[in-house]
Amino acid sequence: MNQLKYLVSAVAIFPFLPLMYLQGKNIRRKVPKLPEAGGPNGMEQIGAEKTIRLITIGESTIAGVGAPSHQEGFTGTLAKSLSEKLKVNTKWEVFAKSGYTAAKVKEQLIPKTKTSEADIIVIGLGGNDAFTLNSPAQWRKDINALIHEVKALFIDIPIVFINMPPIKSFPAFTPLIKLSIGNLVELLGNELEAITSNHENVYYYGRKITFDDWSERFGMENQPEKYFSDGVHPSLITYQIWAKDVADYIHKEVF
Repeated sequence: MNQLKYLVSAVAIFPFLPLMYLQGKNIRRKVPKLPEAGGPNGMEQIGAEKTIRLITIGESTIAGVGAPSHQEGFTGTLAKSLSEKLKVNTKWEVFAKSGYTAAKVKEQLIPKTKTSEADIIVIGLGGNDAFTLNSPAQWRKDINALIHEVKALFIDIPIVFINMPPIKSFPAFTPLIKLSIGNLVELLGNELEAITSNHENVYYYGRKITFDDWSERFGMENQPEKYFSDGVHPSLITYQIWAKDVADYIHKEVF
């Protein structure tokens, strides 16, 4: 069904591809190129007897583009929140690269995790697969291959895929790109939910990110511009809210 919706959508947007290309070039020209976060590993030490090992893997959001350091960004905040909720120390490590699709993550990043140990693995993907107009069928193939590769290295370790990026809310994007790419990322999210349901000990936190929802749940002002560092990537406060929300999901559904 997701593949059929993709094909129908592809036909509908085909006449607009030249315009989308020009708009995309203009966006890339205007959006500042921010560095990835520094400090790819660390420890959240609360003096507990037990320590868990967290690995995060993914694209620019996991790479922390827009955050000064991983300690302050998504992974460090996730580790801190897990430590608070589970009453454990959390040792963490990041394997991520801006611009990577699911296929590229499998090829380039997963081999780098071979010498690491983990008690939980958190993966953030979807944006780049949508930007490259990856189909749900290809996404399914790539995600399944990624899951099998991770499972082969980390046997019986829970894998958690986090929410898809809220592309329809990106301030830097035009209405045409928000609609077309935003619809595609939602299809990929639907596909990811179906994929993970077929794998034991693999989870997907599929709650759609909307700033109305965040404002209501976290008492934040509903001012989307505050949630982005450059109109595309999360701001520091977004990374921290997102990580705390994911930690709550992991606490309830995984541990």
